[in-house]
Amino acid sequence: MGAPRLLAGLDQAPRLDRVAHLTTHGSLPRYRPEELVDLADNIDLRGRGGAGFPFSRKLRAVMRSARGREGQTAVVVNGSEGEPSCLKDTALLLHAPHLVLDGALLAAAAISAEDVVVGVTRTDVEQSVRAAVAERGPAGRRVRVALLPERFVTGEGTAHINGLNGGETLPSGQKVRTSERGLNGVPTLLSNTETFAQLAVAARLGALDYRTAGLPAEPGTVLLTVAGSTVVETPTGAALSYILELCGTGPGQGVLVGGYHGKWLDPGSARAAEVSRQSLDSLGARLGAGAVLPLPEDTCPAGEVARVTRWMAKESAGQCGPCVRGLPALADVLEDAIRGGGASALETVQARLKAVLGRGACSHPDGTSRFVASALSVFPDEFRDHALGSGCGRRVLGALPLPQDESPERLVVDWTLCKGHGLCVDILPDVVRLDADGFPAQASMPVPGRLRPKALRAVRRCPALALRIQD
Repeated sequence: MGAPRLLAGLDQAPRLDRVAHLTTHGSLPRYRPEELVDLADNIDLRGRGGAGFPFSRKLRAVMRSARGREGQTAVVVNGSEGEPSCLKDTALLLHAPHLVLDGALLAAAAISAEDVVVGVTRTDVEQSVRAAVAERGPAGRRVRVALLPERFVTGEGTAHINGLNGGETLPSGQKVRTSERGLNGVPTLLSNTETFAQLAVAARLGALDYRTAGLPAEPGTVLLTVAGSTVVETPTGAALSYILELCGTGPGQGVLVGGYHGKWLDPGSARAAEVSRQSLDSLGARLGAGAVLPLPEDTCPAGEVARVTRWMAKESAGQCGPCVRGLPALADVLEDAIRGGGASALETVQARLKAVLGRGACSHPDGTSRFVASALSVFPDEFRDHALGSGCGRRVLGALPLPQDESPERLVVDWTLCKGHGLCVDILPDVVRLDADGFPAQASMPVPGRLRPKALRAVRRCPALALRIQD
């Protein structure tokens, strides 16, 4: 999809240390505060964590708040990905952490912030960012990494700040703007990992060159996580169907765009969609945090949706009725419907969807409700057939990724069938290792939940039918 920007250099090394980063991207130029605001304005830089809020407006808001707070400010990089279908921020922080730190420090200089904090939820990401901070040496500002609990709501702005301030990583339930009161109570610039990386790229290229990729109204590139396992960088305006094709898949029965607070697109809409706000808006969808989840033909849509809904109910912050009672009740009635509960069960699902809307302390109940409502709209026949008892005859393969269980599934090799074709290691290099003779080195290999879609692909593509997934 053209020359990479955020992922530049990763064809040469799995992780860019400080030297490799500077060799690939060059030195970071200096910007005066007003110049940085103008740059963000000129390229229409928006948050890449889901809401898509203009970055220049955040910068201006923090600057205004700082004038009345003795000038104290802070920068927070939200590197938590509680969304199991997203890996793009993890990819950046594991493989190109200096690009993210460049953007954060550039913003910190513009708002005169003394503290820069990167909040993460994975220990491997924490180690990568700590190593990057150490490689840079003294930065003139306090840069630290904080490990927060890995849960869905950790990425919510107030929950993230609460965790960094030593409290519980739970949404505040109040309309608190971090630009007014954030880290340690000072005005804080809080944005997503990819947003800061995009800022660092734009600062080096300048607005005109940054605009040479993507659409005129939405310039630049965007990171997508396809099928919960593949991170790609694409210019805006690319056909969604082409991105899926490059990742070895298609729309299948439908495509979930925007993750588990997102919207399902039917196959026809998915083929017509482009990677842009305008295109997805016209279909009633949003790119959100960049998750794109095609549903394979051989899995049960109703069962997949019910499985995710149950997990989303468990990820409740536990602070308000719509989360504590409403989401588990929604999961219950949805499961009852697909077990043959009849037309009345589907009516009860609709009632439960309406009951949680607009009543939560954060967006979790609303997002979960929209996810289920969208599925009912795109797969009406599937849910009706299940409710009336006939079902679809397909198993639930777990194509929608969820966090790894304590007892992960395993990829098992049948030695009586294996011919050593090696396709499995091409598809699953993080799971399968070959021995000196070109055969899998192990007969049974654990499969992390995030790699389950690739494991399913390996099973389907094995020419000898020698692979299976086993609990």
